[in-house]
Amino acid sequence: MSSLSQPVTLLGAGRWGTALGGLLAENSHRLQYWSRSGAITLKEAIQDARVIVSALSMKGVPPTLAQLQSLDLAPDCVIISATKGLDPQSQKTPSQLWRQAFPQLSVVALSGPNLSKEIEGGLPTATVAASQDPAASRLVQTLFASERFRVYVNPDPLGAELGGALKNVMAIAAGVCDGLQLGANAKAALLTRALPEMARLGAALGAREETFFGLSGLGDLLATCNSPLSRNYQVGFKLAQGLSLEQILAESEGVAEGVPTAGVAVRLAQTLNLSLPISQQVYALLQGAVTPPTALKNLMGRELTAEFENMLEAPD
Repeated sequence: MSSLSQPVTLLGAGRWGTALGGLLAENSHRLQYWSRSGAITLKEAIQDARVIVSALSMKGVPPTLAQLQSLDLAPDCVIISATKGLDPQSQKTPSQLWRQAFPQLSVVALSGPNLSKEIEGGLPTATVAASQDPAASRLVQTLFASERFRVYVNPDPLGAELGGALKNVMAIAAGVCDGLQLGANAKAALLTRALPEMARLGAALGAREETFFGLSGLGDLLATCNSPLSRNYQVGFKLAQGLSLEQILAESEGVAEGVPTAGVAVRLAQTLNLSLPISQQVYALLQGAVTPPTALKNLMGRELTAEFENMLEAPD
C-alpha cells in the first residue's frame, strides 16, 4: 500500500485525536473522524478506510472493537493504535486487543513524547511507530513524518506501549513531588528510579528493555513528568494540594489514564512477584490508603540496597 494520499479513519475526536488528525491533514491524507457522539456511524466511517487510527481512551477500545468485529474491514487495512493505557479486565495493551480482534491485520503502536497541546501549537517532537510488521511500521512512518514530527520505527510494540502506559503512573508521582515542593533533587531521583521500574515490568512481560530507554519510554517519561500540560501530572499535583481524586477527575478536561493503569500495574507485579515501589505507592494514594507525605515516607524508608541488582552480587 502506498503512503501517498491515503484515506484514513480516525477513531476518537478528542484533543489527542484532533492533534493526530492535524498531522495527517498537513500531509494531505483524506480524513474521516468518528466518535461515539458524532453524526456518522462507525460503519460509514470505515467504509473506505485503508488506515484506521485509534485515538480512543483505553475505556473506549473494547466496546469499539466489539462493534468493528461485526463490520467488514479492508483485508489490507492497517491499524494504528495511539491509545496509552492498559485494559483493567484483560491487563492487555491496546494493540494486543486490536491484534486479538483482527489477527489478519497489521497493527502498529504509535507512542512517544507527544503532548497534544504542543503538537497542536506546531512545536516539534518525535515518536515511535512500533510493530512486528516492518512494512506497516514504515507506512506509518511516512504517513505522519514531517518537518516537525519525526517518526522512528521499532520492532517492539509491547515495550513501546508499556512505556506509554506506565509513564502515566510515574507522572502522577512526579506531580505529587512538585505539589509537595520537594525540589529538583527529589524529582531527579524519582524519575531515575521510575525508568528501571518500568523496564523491569516490561521485561517480565516480554518487552525489550532497551525500548524503555528510547522515545516511547524515557522520552515520554521526561515530557509527561515535567509538564503541567499532562493530565496525569495534574492529578498528582492536585492530590498534593489536598484535593480529592473525585474532584480532580470531575474537573479534568480528558481522561487521566494513569489512574486505572496504576491498579493494573500493581496486579501484574503481584502476579509476576515483582517489586514496583513507586507504582505501589501511587496506587495506594489513589485508593486513599495513604496521603502524599506518607507515600513519600514509605518510599524513602525502604530497605537500603544497591542501585543496580547485579551489584548485590559479591565480587570475584
